[in-house]
Amino acid sequence: MLEKIEHSFEKTVIVGIITQNQDEEKLKEYLDELEFLTYTAGGEVVKRFSQKMEKPNPKTFVGTGKIDEINHYVIDNAISTVIFDDELTPSQQKNISKIIDCKILDRTNLILDIFAQRAETSYARTQVELAQCQYLLPRLSGMWTHLERQKGGIGMRGPGETEIETDRRIVRDRISLLKDKIKAIDKQMATQRGNRGAMVRVALVGYTNVGKSTLMNAIGKSDVFVENKLFATLDTTVRKTVIRNLPFLLSDTVGFIRKLPTQLVDSFKSTLDEVREADLLLHVVDISHPEFEDHIASVNTILKDIKADDKPIIMVFNKIDAYKPVFLAEDDLMTEREPKHYSLEEWKKTWMHNVGESNALFISATNKENFEVFREKVYDAVRDVHITRFPYNNFLYPEYKDTVEETED
Repeated sequence: MLEKIEHSFEKTVIVGIITQNQDEEKLKEYLDELEFLTYTAGGEVVKRFSQKMEKPNPKTFVGTGKIDEINHYVIDNAISTVIFDDELTPSQQKNISKIIDCKILDRTNLILDIFAQRAETSYARTQVELAQCQYLLPRLSGMWTHLERQKGGIGMRGPGETEIETDRRIVRDRISLLKDKIKAIDKQMATQRGNRGAMVRVALVGYTNVGKSTLMNAIGKSDVFVENKLFATLDTTVRKTVIRNLPFLLSDTVGFIRKLPTQLVDSFKSTLDEVREADLLLHVVDISHPEFEDHIASVNTILKDIKADDKPIIMVFNKIDAYKPVFLAEDDLMTEREPKHYSLEEWKKTWMHNVGESNALFISATNKENFEVFREKVYDAVRDVHITRFPYNNFLYPEYKDTVEETED
């Protein structure tokens, strides 16, 4: 008999502020994303708190009246965790913890926790632990007991180090050890990439939860883990893929997100070597998401950070089956027509048209809608790279329309 498993979610409240740079609509969108992050981490958001401020309060992030309101709600409703939408400074975290007697997290801490849950391989776990240690180091204030006993002996008597100094030294040593471990694994991975020969490399990039892994499974007949949660994929997966008779390497990488913690960008830069060394990027976009243009901008910023923005890119607008424009009545003369009211056909006539006919595709990876067009575009782009590199192989890979379906693997 199968046992029934009950999943218990932590009762959580989330907090954000409205500023000159972040209006109410933008805050709602960020809090929606924070709520999804909380759900992914195993929490249930029961209430949202927001406040209009010129800038965050340097002591408690929000004002004293708002922090008291949050505290009363936490006590009255047995809330276990309060999560702030922006990264808290060490002093803010310390001051808030003195007022509110429960777990105090910020967006960075939450994302690090999700990464720690999702890390499957030794390499991913090492990268996440390094990011966590770098986040933790400036926040050490007696928040844990000694990680190890202080050594005695000659020269070690007297007052010695305080607890906080000992803890900081231990964390610094751990960071140094983890960096050395990552360097060693990087060398192994560089050797693996070198051993893959001269095959064309294609990398899937994009915001988190846009369907990259689903698309990889559909193209390469792989079995990459897929789930409707953020950061389902942490480890880079590389598969040999064949479209008609043309083989190439396809890699699925970690998804990006806005306000991505700098510690994670640094520690995962080596994972993104697959993107840096790719010959072609497939930038996957969830067109059904109301803020997909912001997602594109976030991904482009990170591609620039890792110096991969100069590569040929095909924009793949995924989830067209889920796209639904906001209805606007024809006789409604008061409401201004905005991008959220555009149909797919109207979107295609905007800046997407300037991307180029060959560089913008509209598909559904789940339903395989427009999939033949997608396969043809990828085949042609990979073929162009291949015959540029090996002109004498031109006769091996004819144009897509001249290939025979039966030759496909």
